Amino acid sequence: MSRVSREYAKAVGSRLRAIRIQQGLSLQGVEQKSRGRWKTAAVGSYERGDRMISVHQLSELAGFYGVPVSALLPNEDQMPPRERRPRTVLNLEKLAQAPPDTSALVRRWVAQIQRQRDDYAGHVLSIRDGDLRALALLHDTTPQEFADRLRAWGVLETSLPEPEEPEDLD
Repeated sequence: MSRVSREYAKAVGSRLRAIRIQQGLSLQGVEQKSRGRWKTAAVGSYERGDRMISVHQLSELAGFYGVPVSALLPNEDQMPPRERRPRTVLNLEKLAQAPPDTSALVRRWVAQIQRQRDDYAGHVLSIRDGDLRALALLHDTTPQEFADRLRAWGVLETSLPEPEEPEDLD
């Protein structure tokens, strides 16, 4: 387990312990109340961060405690620091000026993201690497080729890391 994964497991474990204690349960009490579904050793190792809990198990444990899954996840300030990577940012004003025949799908996608985020005033939109890959797939191209298309439109505010050039062997 990496250092960041270990720290995240400990942060999740801290939330698990806090919810269990709020409910007045000991580790043995969890095993008894769950009729053996949640073993003392397993819950204890999740709480200490010794073991990573799967999403499925986290969901089941949230159901057992009667709380939303989000209650078992650490707050942003409890999260381990992430690697700072450049964000991919779309300039929405430039997107509005992009060729309508080739940018229509991106515009619809952006409108959907704005609805989900309840953000209609923004002049830019940050997107994840996975979003860029999905958009490239929808445009039947590679992420790098799609990023080049966005750059040509003037829409891409931050540059993606360029692929490394192969070394000349001559």
